[in-house]
Amino acid sequence: MSRVVDLAVVGGGPVGLATAVAAASAGLSVTVLEARAGDGDKACGEGLMPSPLAALQGWGVDPEGHDFTGITYRRGHRSASARFRGAPGRGVRRTTLVAALRERADALGVQTRRERVGSLEQSSQTVRAGGVTARYVAVADGLHSPLRRALGLDQQRAPRRRSGARYGQRRHFAVRPWSPMVEVTWADDAEAYVTPVGANEVGVAVLGRRGESYDDWLTRFPELRARLDGAPVTSRVRGAGPLRQTSTSRVAGRALLVGDAAGYVDALTGEGMAVGFASAQALVDCVVRDEPQAYERQWHRVTRRPRLLTEGLLAATTSRRLRQGLVPAAQRVPFAFDTAVNLLA
Repeated sequence: MSRVVDLAVVGGGPVGLATAVAAASAGLSVTVLEARAGDGDKACGEGLMPSPLAALQGWGVDPEGHDFTGITYRRGHRSASARFRGAPGRGVRRTTLVAALRERADALGVQTRRERVGSLEQSSQTVRAGGVTARYVAVADGLHSPLRRALGLDQQRAPRRRSGARYGQRRHFAVRPWSPMVEVTWADDAEAYVTPVGANEVGVAVLGRRGESYDDWLTRFPELRARLDGAPVTSRVRGAGPLRQTSTSRVAGRALLVGDAAGYVDALTGEGMAVGFASAQALVDCVVRDEPQAYERQWHRVTRRPRLLTEGLLAATTSRRLRQGLVPAAQRVPFAFDTAVNLLA
């Protein structure tokens, strides 16, 4: 009879590996199943806010990167900045983060299998994912989760709403960071995020509607484009989307969805890792207590604040007039901007 592990994790991205590390740290036996070889690079804003950075450090993971002290919003000649009241955040290349999590997982005895999992077989006591039998499975297979669909949890969007779908693209440049903060520059129909990820490197992510290349999107941000002019490119363009994905539930028997597979609103506030790491710990706590049904409630609890703030900002900025007034409003009411940033920190 094959060995039964406590938790199988399908997906070896940052949240899947964080789930594995949290579970192994809690004394569970863990196997990660990841279909892809390579460094794990995908489109990602790469700015770790203070809370997910603290979560990583609590699990014994302290990835190299470049600290940042807050968030700046820009539009034209206007800008508004808010500093974190506590510890800084950190810009970390996704490849660096994945490598650090893999190293920690290996040190904790987590097993890894190179295997694609397209379906699960569940019984009253176990669940089988590929060649692994486990008490529970953490589904961490990403934004367009095949297992979410296979489990019947994928909530389809109406055609009218799909037409407004947002996408993201990211590239790195060899240039010294010009600000100690993550900078978000707003245009009428797109945003550009500049995250310092090293002493001489920044990541630049752009968010907007589908149908344009990365370079086309950058034309909306002439000042940023001028700063990057002549800077060597250090990575190829990575894209993701549509960004909004909805799951009808986070629990299907002994399968628990985590990270982007559990549902995603938008990259607008940069909260993907914060939500992912908090829900990873909540999932592990429920597995340790052998209470899988409690995870749905716990997921809503730990993700409520960033989801509501992101939904609110996204709804407000669908109007061009409101988008144009966002940075001036942050300038006029700095306390409100500071409060919002630190609620997300």
